[in-house]
Amino acid sequence: MARSAGNRATVRDVAAETGLSIATVSRVLNGQANVAAHTRELVLRAVDRLGDQAPRRRGAVPGGIYVRCPYLLTDYFGLIVSSVAETVELHGRQLILGAGEAAQRTAVLPTLGDRPDIAGAILILPPEPAEELVRLRDRQFPFVVIDPRTPPPKDIVAVSAAHFAGARKLMSHLVELGHRRVGIIGGPEDWLASDARLAGYTASLADAGVLPAAQLLRTVVEPNTENGYRAACELLDLPERPTALVGFNDKMAVGALLAAAERGLSIPRDLSVAGFDDIDVSRATRPMLTTVRQPLQEMGRMAVALLMRLLDRHTLEALHVSLGTELIIRGSTGPAA
Repeated sequence: MARSAGNRATVRDVAAETGLSIATVSRVLNGQANVAAHTRELVLRAVDRLGDQAPRRRGAVPGGIYVRCPYLLTDYFGLIVSSVAETVELHGRQLILGAGEAAQRTAVLPTLGDRPDIAGAILILPPEPAEELVRLRDRQFPFVVIDPRTPPPKDIVAVSAAHFAGARKLMSHLVELGHRRVGIIGGPEDWLASDARLAGYTASLADAGVLPAAQLLRTVVEPNTENGYRAACELLDLPERPTALVGFNDKMAVGALLAAAERGLSIPRDLSVAGFDDIDVSRATRPMLTTVRQPLQEMGRMAVALLMRLLDRHTLEALHVSLGTELIIRGSTGPAA
């Protein structure tokens, strides 16, 4: 791969030479440990072939990236923030993090455009109303929203998962197993993901000729294990209990498993349970949870890539990016009793 004098090969050139992703090549060149030995050797050999034209780690670029995640950095938000941080570093930018539930009470957006140390921002599930996002956009401040809480305005860049399609695939799986009386433990009513997943669940039931029953739906304010347990208790204590329960996320599905165990129900013989997200807890239960895998880390990487294009003043044709989900079938779902 010849280069004219003075033109140093880039990380992209090494990626093309090896057939690896740019992110993998960057991890090797930056000395990170999470790379297989044979992959590291492949990259280093390519660097030797390119000789003096091989890429070097980029220096810091002026203007940091502010990441706002006003929630606890648990396995869900932590995965997103970690991937954002790693990708921001690959672009040579400094990351400035505002995280934790206390950050919800801090009015950050009105001042972002006034800070000379911040070039752009990534907002994860922002609690602010759409009007504040519009005002920030009108100030020509570059930002990208990950997992928007409400439908984002059409000209604001946003990255999310295909919630509707994932929920529909999951409910179709239960329908194929013979389940018709399915209890749905939904998320917060003001979240876009809650509406999309509920629509996906009910669409698959409708395909099977089943109208959603109001008594089989529970919604919660905070989608955690405790609230999932409480909602599952209500559903399982109905005169005619459901044959399956689906949770807004994996944590709520774990709460449903606890409620089922208290009632002596065998999973999945007596009751099928499924979640959403495919975080670590879905593989820690016995049986392991059937769930829908969200590409959480890819959402973070995609958001950074879109933000960098905004900073470079590139035109974006796709402003609302929805990444595909995957149904993961495990032992917590089985034929209807």
